[in-house]
Amino acid sequence: MPAQAYAGKECVCQFRKGICDQSCVRDMLETPLYIACLKLKGRNCLVVGGGDVGLEKVEGLLACDGDVTLVAPDAHPELQRLAEEGSITWHRKRYEPGDLEGKFMVIAATNDSEVNIGVYYDAEKRAMLVNVVDVPPLCNFILPAIVRTGPLAIAISTAGASPALAKRMKREISELFGEDYARLAVILNDARGWAKSTLPTYQDRKEFFEGIVNGEPDPIELVREGRESEVLELIERHKERAAAALAAGNAVLAKPAE
Repeated sequence: MPAQAYAGKECVCQFRKGICDQSCVRDMLETPLYIACLKLKGRNCLVVGGGDVGLEKVEGLLACDGDVTLVAPDAHPELQRLAEEGSITWHRKRYEPGDLEGKFMVIAATNDSEVNIGVYYDAEKRAMLVNVVDVPPLCNFILPAIVRTGPLAIAISTAGASPALAKRMKREISELFGEDYARLAVILNDARGWAKSTLPTYQDRKEFFEGIVNGEPDPIELVREGRESEVLELIERHKERAAAALAAGNAVLAKPAE
């Protein structure tokens, strides 16, 4: 259960029940979430709240090249440093609805429930992405635990039911899918240009890459053993086979009917 929403604690959601009875989170596990990866480069992102959690969210947005604005009367020393060096814009004041103008998303990380509720409603009116930390009913998107290695990003979500379990899964997945997979992703990306310019259909390209990834020898094992040249040779062999199959198919189509 999210840290700020459990029975017996002061209500922090829009239902304003006084004491939480969990009614706002009962459907969490039944709500299907549409998983997507957002491209934040050059997009204006707002964080409301300058404490430890606000710092965590700012750093996450900066890691994805978002243009970050912080709204908070006071801020963590590291946030102050980021503002001083020009990495973020800090408006040293309390939140106002106008702070949302021109923003792509907003994350509220304050310890004031009324401010968080206000951010949620103001953002919903503007059809914006909004996340209030640890309060699922005040979110139209959630932030999963992320395993990030090079170009690879693996998201783990328990729909807010157990952040502790998500953290354990993150640790175990990071051990299982590490640098070897990231390196193979880079190598395969270099072959995408050839595939897109040579293989005419999605199905052709799908079979080409699946043949490499799922075939023998295992490219992951080759990368792990430092035999990247053999991975490149493997890719070249699959290129030759795919091109030959394509040529044979074209020849059959071009053959005049008898």
